[in-house]
Amino acid sequence: MPAPARTVRRSLLVASAALLSLSVTAPAALAAPAPTATPPAHMSGVGGARLAQPGTQVALAPGVPALPKELTARSWIVADAESGQVLAAHNAHWRLPPASTLKMLFADTVLPKFPKTQTHKVAPSDLAGMGEGSSLVGIKENETYSVHDLWLGVFLRSGNDAVHVLSAMNSGVARTVEDMNAHAQDLQALDTHVVSPDGYDAPGQVSSAYDLTLFARSGLQKKDFREYCSTVRAAFPGETKKDKNKKGKTSRDTFEIQNTNRLLAGDAGLSVYPGIAGVKNGYTTNAGNTFTGVAERDGRVLLVTVMNPQSSVHDEVYRETGRLFDWGFKAAGKVQPVGTLVRPRSAQAAGAQPDSSAPAGGTRGTARTASAAGSGSGGMGIALGITGGVLVLLAAGAFLVNRRWPLPELMRRRPRP
Repeated sequence: MPAPARTVRRSLLVASAALLSLSVTAPAALAAPAPTATPPAHMSGVGGARLAQPGTQVALAPGVPALPKELTARSWIVADAESGQVLAAHNAHWRLPPASTLKMLFADTVLPKFPKTQTHKVAPSDLAGMGEGSSLVGIKENETYSVHDLWLGVFLRSGNDAVHVLSAMNSGVARTVEDMNAHAQDLQALDTHVVSPDGYDAPGQVSSAYDLTLFARSGLQKKDFREYCSTVRAAFPGETKKDKNKKGKTSRDTFEIQNTNRLLAGDAGLSVYPGIAGVKNGYTTNAGNTFTGVAERDGRVLLVTVMNPQSSVHDEVYRETGRLFDWGFKAAGKVQPVGTLVRPRSAQAAGAQPDSSAPAGGTRGTARTASAAGSGSGGMGIALGITGGVLVLLAAGAFLVNRRWPLPELMRRRPRP
């Protein structure tokens, strides 16, 4: 891309982000009661009418492989990352606790705000308010870390301490939660309500397999997001100590951190999944195990999200994800989609055409109707509040980012095991 084009694109995105952060607040109406033991009879129709129905949705036909039998998750989805086609789903819009998979939304929201070379000295207040038993990367008060270090802590160790430090840099947890809810609205992730930016269990904090897949798809279009979520291991700064051999001198060692995504790093009895390139796993008491993964095979890229398997088998969330990946790669190109991953509202406001991947049977219309029905909420309020010319310019910049899928850079760059 020529340098002037890059400059214009960067300016559009910066301006768009600034207006979003100034104009949007999280609608209180999104707060939801704790999820029930069974999915609701009627759920959101965003992405297609079939996705609003409980149970498994798949268009089996001659030549289409049967779905795996060993699936116990309360909710899951298999989607083509490039076209947005939903190949199959099970309770896709069931609003459930997301655990640390919510960090994908956190990263997609906050990551563009700070250059990776920027540094920050951690104040005690930065680490206040973390939930008991939080996953930590090992950040120390009064130590200085680069933004690059902090994002490695978020993605590899799912460090709530790293999330809180980055939130502090972003004017605090409350502001970060507002930003995340606003961004979720723009992505049309209408099942999501953020209470804590790190995904720690909190009353009313919910998302869905559909929304988590939207977050992953949006985040993976950012180069730094792809780098962090696909990194298997890295050196992380330790504590500054006095050098015993040199009076008055200090030294700071590093320690290794490894990605807790077991399809990426492997585990006892679980191999690295061929073609895996991210994204994020999570676990809390209320959420159980959750996971969103992206993998490539023969030029096709799939996204799979699995929420709360009921089986007690070790690493079951990864095993079920692997089975769904296997099915998806065999079924892609043969199975008729049952829905689509919608585009952001900002892209729609720019006059973008609906996804050509939307299946027959009313999916496109349903997606548009769902968007219109939510027009009173924060994300659409921006569209109504900004003058036409500026809106089209800014939304066009966002659309340029969200319509490109960087296939050549998707695969992780690491030594083969």
